[in-house]
Amino acid sequence: MPNTGRFNRREAIMVAAGGLAATSLGLGPAAAQDSAAGTARSETSMTSEDTHPLAPGWHRFTLGDARVTVILDGVRPGEGPHPTFGENQSAETVGDLMAANRLPRDRFVNFFNVVIVETGGKTVLVDTGFGEGGRANGMGLLRQRMQAAGFQPGNIDVVALTHLHGDHIGGLTEGDAPAFPNASIVVGRQEMEFWTSDEAKNGPRAENAKAVETKLGPFKDKTRLVEDGGEIVPGMVARAAFGHTPGMLCFEVGSGDKTVVLTADTFSQFVVSFQKPDWHVRFDQDKEAAAETRRRWAAKLAESGTPLIGYHLPFPGIGYVQAEGDAFRFVPETYQTLVSN
Repeated sequence: MPNTGRFNRREAIMVAAGGLAATSLGLGPAAAQDSAAGTARSETSMTSEDTHPLAPGWHRFTLGDARVTVILDGVRPGEGPHPTFGENQSAETVGDLMAANRLPRDRFVNFFNVVIVETGGKTVLVDTGFGEGGRANGMGLLRQRMQAAGFQPGNIDVVALTHLHGDHIGGLTEGDAPAFPNASIVVGRQEMEFWTSDEAKNGPRAENAKAVETKLGPFKDKTRLVEDGGEIVPGMVARAAFGHTPGMLCFEVGSGDKTVVLTADTFSQFVVSFQKPDWHVRFDQDKEAAAETRRRWAAKLAESGTPLIGYHLPFPGIGYVQAEGDAFRFVPETYQTLVSN
């Protein structure tokens, strides 16, 4: 019997073993070949020595003409989510919200989801994770896991940065060398202008400004600045999402009704960010602007039904927004992208 959209036995085994690492219909197993080199890699995800949580740590799907791979750079369990989330609320109030959603009151896990987009004939890496500086703490796994997913560092044509916090730019270099030697860099104009300003260099965020200088300085001649509506590559457009940082960008990938939005740190906790979008987040630089951005993007995504990928949402960070009264709810992806093409 011909395969008319159902998994065959091998595909089912690959999906089960890879934690839904391969989810793109029409491509066969997502690990079946290196997209750039054509090298067979069908067993990579099953034989990986990666024993970190959620190994093999990558998930792939297609949407229209784009192929999207989410790579988990690492996870960080810790106390919270208060006061990082709901900073202007009491610990009890935030704990009550967690308990109402069947989550621990005072413990949570932060995720770091890097995305590789293949569209417009280009391979674009969106953010770079912690890099070597995070490996002592179980993060900085992008380099290892992207190779398991079929990409070599030299395959990356463009590194598009949503914003310039350390967990997004740390992987730009490896040792003293560019981590992605063939890539140009794209970053928001407002974002770059702020982190290279005297205000940033001499104020309370001086440490992050120094990291920007260290990580992005070597790429000055390869860096292109974009603004709201600017094209990253054909099929990928930057959209303003200011507040978390002065110039943070989201990226829309695809066209028409075949679109996904990479929302960066707009939504950083899958309960609080949606159910209480107006609550303050410690790491939001302009807390009111960030809240307005959350609410605006949540309403837009809920109305359109467009899927999103959140950098800090539970891996693979893919889901949908559902409006609920004056707030919203995050609906994780299950099989929607499996049957969307």
